[in-house]
Amino acid sequence: MIQNVGNHLRRGLASVFSNRTSRKSALRAGNDSAMADGEGYRNPTEVQMSQLVLPCHTNQRGELSVGQLLKWIDTTACLSAERHAGCPCVTASMDDIYFEHTISVGQVVNIKAKVNRAFNSSMEVGIQVASEDLCSEKQWNVCKALATFVARREITKVKLKQITPRTEEEKMEHSVAAERRRMRLVYADTIKDLLANCAIQDDLESRDCSRMVPAEKTCVESVELVLPPHANHQGNTFGGQIMAWMENVATIAASMEVGVCVEAYRQEAETHRRHINSAFMTFVVLDADDQPQLLPWIRPQPGDGERRYREASARKKIRLDRKYIVSCKQTEVPLSVPWDPSNQVYLSYNNVSSLKMLVAKDNWVLSSEISQVRLYTLEDDKFLSFHMEMVVHVDAAQAFLLLSDLRQRPEWDKHYRSVELVQQVDEDDAIYHVTSPALGGHTKPQDFVILASRRKPCDNGDPYVIALRSVTLPTHRETPEYRRGETLCSGFCLWREGDQLTKVSYYNQATPGVLNYVTTNVAGLSSEFYTTFKACEQFLLDNRNDLAPSLQTL
Repeated sequence: MIQNVGNHLRRGLASVFSNRTSRKSALRAGNDSAMADGEGYRNPTEVQMSQLVLPCHTNQRGELSVGQLLKWIDTTACLSAERHAGCPCVTASMDDIYFEHTISVGQVVNIKAKVNRAFNSSMEVGIQVASEDLCSEKQWNVCKALATFVARREITKVKLKQITPRTEEEKMEHSVAAERRRMRLVYADTIKDLLANCAIQDDLESRDCSRMVPAEKTCVESVELVLPPHANHQGNTFGGQIMAWMENVATIAASMEVGVCVEAYRQEAETHRRHINSAFMTFVVLDADDQPQLLPWIRPQPGDGERRYREASARKKIRLDRKYIVSCKQTEVPLSVPWDPSNQVYLSYNNVSSLKMLVAKDNWVLSSEISQVRLYTLEDDKFLSFHMEMVVHVDAAQAFLLLSDLRQRPEWDKHYRSVELVQQVDEDDAIYHVTSPALGGHTKPQDFVILASRRKPCDNGDPYVIALRSVTLPTHRETPEYRRGETLCSGFCLWREGDQLTKVSYYNQATPGVLNYVTTNVAGLSSEFYTTFKACEQFLLDNRNDLAPSLQTL
């Protein structure tokens, strides 16, 4: 895992393939239909690099060095960022990267980078890495990465132009980028909360001390003199080069998670050192048969060593939560994921990003329209999703406040019999226990434990978001009185259409328990969807003046 890699980057390599000016002009002149269909369209920030792996790029195992790959990734991503910004850019951070395959000598590495979203002076760049064997024509996905770059000008403050997503993939990445940025900003607080609220079991006494290695024996230091080949066009060492040095030192010290700190100083003023960045890398040690090898335990040094040991355990917990909840495909995540304080950031992220990705899909089909209430459907993989839409004469911020408090939902939705606020996690996230009447021929009523995550717009044109998904709580287990229901992905998106005018959209990814009910409404054999949505409109109209003082906080 690489965090906060803040450095300057060198401009591209000779092998970076970029659009020619004439090609860019032709693309911009292309019609909208061509862009919509993806024919002849290429993202203007996209940069592609292809590199042949030579022996000088490999490690002692004859495989492409991760440090070398990080240099190529960083360079490609920086070119994409600078193409969008029109000025020099520096690396602010690199998110977790999971390497799925090794790359051998003679194979080709293909790297593609493009800007997902621009904020004020920073932007998120998405990177995809694949490898191919030219002889066998086989290809492999190696990794995906997300990097944050900051535009730098010496005289004027940079205000980046916004990205206009065209394809479905670009719309998804653009929408979810804001939620990923939110998660990055609270990472440090997540570590603190985990250490404060979760007791990490210190089981050193129960371990085999005969195989325990003192932490000080794993310490490795390296001093590198910055030479012209290590510098970029500004005369500074660049992010990818520092990543390579860090990976080399970490490999020597390797003991599962390795912390690396980089400092810089001038030879004539050695006492004054500047912190450049820190990183935490996780290694898997392989035996002669390429199988993971059991490592000896680490005995931490007293004081700061014990603190670092506990923080490493916390980071491992976070990595497992994030990989389980965020990194895997939505269809591979159980409907109800256990809730605890250590994974709340990632469950909230997954809740909101799942809804945003559902909203961004292009293949919604209009199924019916009654009195300006539209019903759309989407058949995607294993799921049938529906989406209802209407325009109401209510301010978007006010509708957001009214709909985000699920305790008011029984006033207009008969499927919500009662709602109990179980836990107000923070300002934007709450957990509710909901009871619902029996549905679909069942005799028992249903109950749900629902995480409700709300988000205000990040930029102009973004919607207010209220995302809902099921979680499990030890205090609210399934009881014989109710049949436990589950919600995979549902919620509201509210777009401001004008003064006191809001487009209200409700989305739901139907689970098997309600599939028959959904298809009955979609087929037109029932009008309950329409009746419920109109009741929602009337609820918003009746209460639109009650929350006026609260709108000042939005």
